[in-house]
Amino acid sequence: MLKMDLKGKRAFVAGVADDNGYGFAIAKALCEAGAEVIVGTWTPVLKIFTTSWKNGKFDESRKLSDGTLMEIAKVYPLDAAFDHSQHVPEEIKNNKRYQECEGYTISEVADCVKNDFGSIDILVHSLANGPEVKNPLLETSREGYLAAISNSSYSFVSLVKHFGPLMPQGGAVLNLTYAASNHVVPGYGGGMSSAKAALESDTKMLAFEAGRKWGIRINSISAGPLRSRAAKAIGFIDDMINYSKANAPLAKDLDAEEVGQAALFLLSPMASAITGEIMFVDNGLNTMGLAVDSLSLQKA
Repeated sequence: MLKMDLKGKRAFVAGVADDNGYGFAIAKALCEAGAEVIVGTWTPVLKIFTTSWKNGKFDESRKLSDGTLMEIAKVYPLDAAFDHSQHVPEEIKNNKRYQECEGYTISEVADCVKNDFGSIDILVHSLANGPEVKNPLLETSREGYLAAISNSSYSFVSLVKHFGPLMPQGGAVLNLTYAASNHVVPGYGGGMSSAKAALESDTKMLAFEAGRKWGIRINSISAGPLRSRAAKAIGFIDDMINYSKANAPLAKDLDAEEVGQAALFLLSPMASAITGEIMFVDNGLNTMGLAVDSLSLQKA
């Protein structure tokens, strides 16, 4: 494996809550390359994550190639549904899991990172949430639809807006999207497909605007299905994985590490002229126009 050197670089990864998602895999790849990594964890699960980390639950997953364990310089509570403290509803502020934390809106976290570290070189958006994701689009409420857009796509715009000023020229930003942005994936509802479409469009627009304003690059990875905690909540992830293995050019499981390595490339100086791109890391499933396991192809 080609060794990349990111020593002296600092990365903020938003959306790490356990050790089996793409966010963790990207954070680990960055650590493996020598970067200093700080993370933002969804406020309601912050205590669970930090306790599990401290108690060694993730030690096996944290092992790097040299035998040491990946380290996180600091973990911040982050609820990317809110830009400023005045936007947080009283019922959220009074929630026990939020009362234990301070400064969890995007602007507040950016200010804390600036005060604690001064700057970052890399920004990763690995979070999404649609409260009605199990509902067909026709059965999605306006509230649920707008929540999916806010949590899953505008959150990226806000992160770039608030963290961009902390990044030097040549910095790199990445988000994670999904094929439902431009293909029909029954069951991936609640406005989440719309949110991913918006996220990809915003990736291109922000690549231009942030590139001209701060000289930073912005790209996206469209990853294949992974049996992560978040994906399990949707309810049909096993079917999607089986479908991919049956129809993709590479008939195998997709490992989170493979997405982590692709992210490492896009976030490294080796991709210094790549911006505004959507890179597919899905065993080639996106190239297929026909389901080769379809019953219609079976001979009588």
